Amino acid sequence: MSLWVAATLLAASVQALRFLLQKRLSVGGLSPAAATFARFVYAPGAIALGLLVWVVARGGALPGIAPGFWPYAVTGGIAQILATICVVALFARRNFAVGIAFSKVTVLMTAATGFLVLGETVTLADLAAMSVGLVGVLVLSVPADGGWQVFNRASALGLASGAFFSVSAVGYRGASLLVDAEAAILRAAVTLCLVTLVQTILLGLWLLWRDRGGLVAVFRRWRATALVGATSMLGSLGWFTAYTLQNAAYVNAVGQVELILSLAISWLVLGERFSRRELLAIVLVSLSVVALVLLRA
Repeated sequence: MSLWVAATLLAASVQALRFLLQKRLSVGGLSPAAATFARFVYAPGAIALGLLVWVVARGGALPGIAPGFWPYAVTGGIAQILATICVVALFARRNFAVGIAFSKVTVLMTAATGFLVLGETVTLADLAAMSVGLVGVLVLSVPADGGWQVFNRASALGLASGAFFSVSAVGYRGASLLVDAEAAILRAAVTLCLVTLVQTILLGLWLLWRDRGGLVAVFRRWRATALVGATSMLGSLGWFTAYTLQNAAYVNAVGQVELILSLAISWLVLGERFSRRELLAIVLVSLSVVALVLLRA
């Protein structure tokens, strides 16, 4: 299995768990912004410590970054904040798995954004496989009690999250490619450390201004929020490593496996049940992911 595929599968698995934890924080009274802040606040220090250990153990120095790094990193970081807020807000309107499904419309958006920003393209066969997955996501996104009326506040939040996630994915790939290191995981770690530091500062200042109670609650409930932070850090390291090695559209397409994991969590942990239409969506997304892995192998 290619390293980028393994990193993506790890990231998708951990992210499904992290969204479950964030859903519980949101249901437990934290605002979407505060629940999002919990995923960033603990990461910079932990990653910086890991990088320090690496430098001491290897007797070297941290890699440099090219001047174009910061526009990509900051844009990607802000887009990820907004995307996560949209997904957490969506959890209050639809069940857990459907909330995750909406965020997966990002796949074709990422292909388009990657072409416009980085000039990266995908093959027609890969595009066809991505489209099958997108059909599955759209089938799943239809409200269970609303016929085939897709366009509502929930779908707006989902589409917004998908758009923001596509921008963040391309931004992170662009930033990681500008870190001067051969090892993909080192480039990913440096990028992740700097991005999460920016995200912590920006979202922390926002909460200090608009939601001080939520800011305080993140630290008061440190046992729960630290777990969110740990899963977020591990998942992000997987995503960043994959983005360093492969076109972001392919990474996000294989990452749709998170939808299947989310459905399993929804069924086994939250007691949510699914219709035949939702099971059809699982099959379509599964076929899309398997086809892409085989095409990219």
